[in-house]
Amino acid sequence: MLPAPGVSMADVELLTIVTEYGPLCEAMYLMMSADGNVSSEEREVLKGALRNLSDDAVRGTHIESMLDTAGKNVADEGREKRLEAVIADLREDPARAEVAFVLAAAVAFADNAIADEENETLNAMAEGLGIADARANELLDQVEQDLARSERGA
Repeated sequence: MLPAPGVSMADVELLTIVTEYGPLCEAMYLMMSADGNVSSEEREVLKGALRNLSDDAVRGTHIESMLDTAGKNVADEGREKRLEAVIADLREDPARAEVAFVLAAAVAFADNAIADEENETLNAMAEGLGIADARANELLDQVEQDLARSERGA
């Protein structure tokens, strides 16, 4: 299908990326900003995750655009409403819901300290996304193991 007249292929590409990866990026943004302190480690985890998921189709400019949008959404609507919106976008697809939860957890673990606000955000995500406590704990354990393995290999 061809884009509408006057719509560039770059715009179509951006719309496709935002549709596919925007909710995941916003979930990670909500996690990394939960404690009011966005660390460089958290940003790097977010960028790496989006590049990995997309086989490098999501570029730095796309990521920055999605982060800007996420920040503006939080400023305009508040964290609670944005978390509800992200959950609503993801909850109908259990696989994507788990991916979002795992990515948010990886961001939370990125700076080696999970703040209370980050823990609360993880709990709210798991509950809202319909991830049972036992499954959420399995996923968190896996994230911790993967991070420990990557740190040993680094």
